Parts: sequence; C-alpha cells; structure tokens
Amino acid sequence: MTTIVPTSEEDPALAVVRYASEQAWADAGAEVADEHVKRLCDEAIQCMKNARWFDLVSLMLTSADVILSKVSEKDLECIFTVICNVVTNSESLDEVRQMAELISGKVTQQPSDKPASRLKILFNLYNLLEDPYSRYSVYLSALNLAINGKVTEHVLPSFKQIDSFLKEWDIGVSDQRQLFLTISNVLKEHKSLAKESFKFLTKYLATFSGEDAHVLSEAKDEAVRTIVEFVKTPDMFQCDLLDMPAVAQLEKDAKHALAYQLLKVFLTQRLDAYLEFQASNSTLLQSYGLVHEDCITKMRLISLVDLGSDESGRIPYSLIRDTLQINDDEVEPWVVKAITAKLLDCKMDQMNEVVIVTRSTQRVFGKEQWHTLKTKLASWRGNIAHVISTVQANRPAEDGAQAAQGLVR
Repeated sequence: MTTIVPTSEEDPALAVVRYASEQAWADAGAEVADEHVKRLCDEAIQCMKNARWFDLVSLMLTSADVILSKVSEKDLECIFTVICNVVTNSESLDEVRQMAELISGKVTQQPSDKPASRLKILFNLYNLLEDPYSRYSVYLSALNLAINGKVTEHVLPSFKQIDSFLKEWDIGVSDQRQLFLTISNVLKEHKSLAKESFKFLTKYLATFSGEDAHVLSEAKDEAVRTIVEFVKTPDMFQCDLLDMPAVAQLEKDAKHALAYQLLKVFLTQRLDAYLEFQASNSTLLQSYGLVHEDCITKMRLISLVDLGSDESGRIPYSLIRDTLQINDDEVEPWVVKAITAKLLDCKMDQMNEVVIVTRSTQRVFGKEQWHTLKTKLASWRGNIAHVISTVQANRPAEDGAQAAQGLVR
C-alpha cells in the first residue's frame, strides 16, 4: 500500500477520504469508482466548509473502515494521525468528546489486528486532546485494547503516573472504579505483578465504602476474586479486606459466605482452622484455582507469625512443631523461612529450644492493633518521662559535687 504523503495543497483530511475511497472501490471499475470517490470527497469538503467536524470524522472513518485490515501498520497510523488531528479543529467540548469516543470505538473494534499500532493511535489521540475527561475515556479504551489485543506490556509504564492522571482527570467514583478494575485486569496478565494487580483491586473495592446494599452488590464477584488473589499469592501476608464493606457483605451472602470464611481463616486463624475448612470445602477451593499444598505452606508461615505476636516474645520449639504440624527437625528451617520472608525478626536459642521474637508482622491492622500500638506508645512515653525525671533529679547533686571539687582545688 502507498503511504499518504502530502505532495500537494490538498487538505490532509480530504486526501484520506480520497485515498480510502479509491482503495475501497478499486475493484468496481473506474467509472463506478470515480463517481463514489467524487461523492465522498464533495461531502468531506462541505463538512470542512461548515465546520461539521464530527460529521467529517464519521465520514473519514466510514471511508477508511473497508481498508483498515488490509493496509500496512505504517499506513494505518498515517490515516489515523490525520483523522485524530481533526479533533483539534472543534471548539465545542461536546463535539470533541463525541469525536474522541467515535475514533476510540473504531480503533478498538479489531484489537487483534495490528494491536501495537492501534495503541499508538490512541495515545496520539490522547496527547492531542485538552479535555481531561476525553483523555480519561481514551486512556481507558487503550487499556481495554491492550488486554484484548494481548499487548499489555505497552501500557504498564503508564501506571506509574496514575496518581497524577487522577488529579488531572478529576473523574467521579464510578469512573475511578472502572479505571482501577481495568488496570487490575491488565496487571493480571503478568504473574510477576500479582501484588500490583491486588493493590488496584483493593482500590476498586475501597470506592464502595459508604454505598448502599444495592450498589455494594455490584462488587461481590470482584470481592471474591480479591480474596482468592490474596490467598493464592505466596508472598502476601497482610491486607485490610475484612474492614471493607464490599468484602464484609459476603459474610451473610448465600453464594459467597464461604469465601469470606476462607479470608477470616487466613487473616485471623491458624493452620488447624484451614485444614478443617479444606476438609469440608475442597471442591470450592479447587474451583478457585487454589492448590492445597501451597495453602498449607502459606498457613504455616502465617501461624508461625501469629505465635510470634504473643507479648512474651518467646516461642518454644514444641509449640511451633505442634501448631505447624511438622517434625522436630523442621522447626528451625520454618523459622528461617519466616525470617527470609521478613515476617519475623528473631533469634533461635538452640540450647533452650526457644525462638526469641523482637518483631512480627501483623496480618491485619484494625482497631485492636491500633489500640495495642497506642498502649505501647503510652508505655514508651511513660518510660522516657521517667528517665528524663531521673536524670533531672540527679543533676543538682552532680553539679554540687563538681562545685565542691572546684573549691578544694
């Protein structure tokens, strides 16, 4: 295919209409083709004269539609560069949004055909737009195209700027939900980014706080998905899902109550509770794609961390053995695993067979944990105040002794 190059004074938009219509009608014979090409070009000229930019974009897209799957990637990008630039001619915000939506819709219709080039087109359109909401809409279309066209790696770098994008777009809660969920779906395609996918899923669920039961119900499936992702990810041990209304609603839900119970097991209980749950719900766990052996491994680490949260800070080897349901010679390797995962800071007293814990990770950080932290801070504050008062009380005596020594000398 011939690449469109401006070699005359003809308007680029008209050149695209002419080029596309000539290619579309090439097999119909010169006489028929000329008639259709002339009609379409005349219509394009009238659109430009009357500043009917939406109609012009619609005409250009209709003209190009027939040949888009046949042209090279270079030609595809060239054609849409011209089409996208038409958007900048309009001074009507509504018209700009309509044109952006129309172009995005056309570009995303065949995501498997030259997906990388189609993404370039959408990002080019994004950069041409000044309206924040139009930019958001085009960006969302780009994410969906990346998913459907299996080219998600091209949009990953943009996620680093999401916070600044949100400030710029200033979108409502409903649009934020759609954005967070779509980003999570993009990240889900990459196993190494499971934690990032989970983060955006929780952002999505958090937007339902304060909503009524009807709106909350929209989040049920994704709430279950978030629970499963937490349980499935081997190096994720903390989350605040239990406090989220979107998740809490599952507790009394006939269909999803067991998913909520599973979450409670992993966030508040130990290995024995998981084994009991698994014995009664093995089919359900399999339907979630959970591997029993992997769940046992995670629950053993979680149970060990839970033992470390005891105020005494001392865990007998025997208690670890019984809680994790392992052999005596496996106790220390499991402690090492917990240290390696940065779940515990501790020392092993092999002589007395005791693990001395200085820090343990909290699985949840709710009201109870805040209360504990407040109590500890108050205790530390009291201890520091006592030290200061002791130092101040001893200072006059020290000063007097030094003065006496000076007189003697």
